[in-house]
Amino acid sequence: MRLLEACDGPNGLEFRLTEDLNDGSIPLYAILSHTWGPDSDEVSFQNMLNGAGKTKAGYDKIRFCGRQARRDGLTHCWIDTCCIDKSNSTELAEALNSMFNWYRRASRCYVFLPDVATATVPQAWTPSFRASRWFTRGWTLQELIAPKTVQFFAKDGLLLGDKPSLLSLIAEITGIAEAALTGEPLDNFSLQERFNWADKRQTKREEDWAYSLLGIFGVFIHPIYGEGRENAERRLRNEIRATAAAGKQLETHEGHCEFHRHSQEPLPMY
Repeated sequence: MRLLEACDGPNGLEFRLTEDLNDGSIPLYAILSHTWGPDSDEVSFQNMLNGAGKTKAGYDKIRFCGRQARRDGLTHCWIDTCCIDKSNSTELAEALNSMFNWYRRASRCYVFLPDVATATVPQAWTPSFRASRWFTRGWTLQELIAPKTVQFFAKDGLLLGDKPSLLSLIAEITGIAEAALTGEPLDNFSLQERFNWADKRQTKREEDWAYSLLGIFGVFIHPIYGEGRENAERRLRNEIRATAAAGKQLETHEGHCEFHRHSQEPLPMY
């Protein structure tokens, strides 16, 4: 895992990429949840290395995350646009399979909503909050569920609330059970219910619809861009079946007489 370290520079807040860290050396960090704009607007890993991304529109999100992290006493943050070397297929595969855990382990998750206008009273910003593009994207499903602390910010950095204070509204918008949003183990929710959470969400790359659900189902597959959504979904369902079967064998080996309550549940087909 590679992080951004925020530090004071001659022209204000600046960032440097850490080395790829192993589990024992990862400091406390904040993590950003956002919607991607055009690729040309986003700051890439290579941009961070050569310092060429500061004039891009996406750099505003990086500044926001770094400043908010500093306010919360954190010096490190993780942002998917620029903390992954996507030209390295091995690193990309590791990141996609690890991302749910990275969000779960974050000290803070900041949801940046550029399509939600600022206002001082909920009645004024709630309509744009309901309509935010963030609720329609595939990757943001795990970014909503995995972290312990999720805070929502409007386009100018105004704090709108957090997951507990907005719980009923978020559940209404997403159709996700409040228990799932407040940390109940995902295995307590049926496979069909979890697939339903993602049913109407979209991803820029069609295969990402399946890859973004790896953490939701607790499985791991290697990404193969170009395989299409149908093949990616098929491999996801096969891995869910294989993982459930392995769990059944382990429970049988250990002498348990009851299997996990979802281990024999048929997988929904799309």
